[in-house]
Amino acid sequence: MKIEWAEPAELDLGDIYAYIARDVPIYAEQFVDRIVETVDLLREQPLMGREVPEAERGDVRELIFHNYRIMYLVRTDLLYIVAIIHGSRDLTRMENKPWEVV
Repeated sequence: MKIEWAEPAELDLGDIYAYIARDVPIYAEQFVDRIVETVDLLREQPLMGREVPEAERGDVRELIFHNYRIMYLVRTDLLYIVAIIHGSRDLTRMENKPWEVV
């Protein structure tokens, strides 16, 4: 299965890196690499993530990685990574929902 990253998800990765790198750059690189490796697991098992409860749609799923929610849309031949959001954020209060990027 092909995986594509939406621009907001790529920006999220960059923000996560920058935040961790303020203290220890090597840990930031390792952490971001592990997020990407986790996403790559979806190639073989695209439905391994749970449905995002706030989305109320079956095609919006997420994997939990440490304190982050890796959100993605499931298409017939494509997984679209839409966001990587800290688990403490309240999605119900967000004006623009991550799954509305497409």
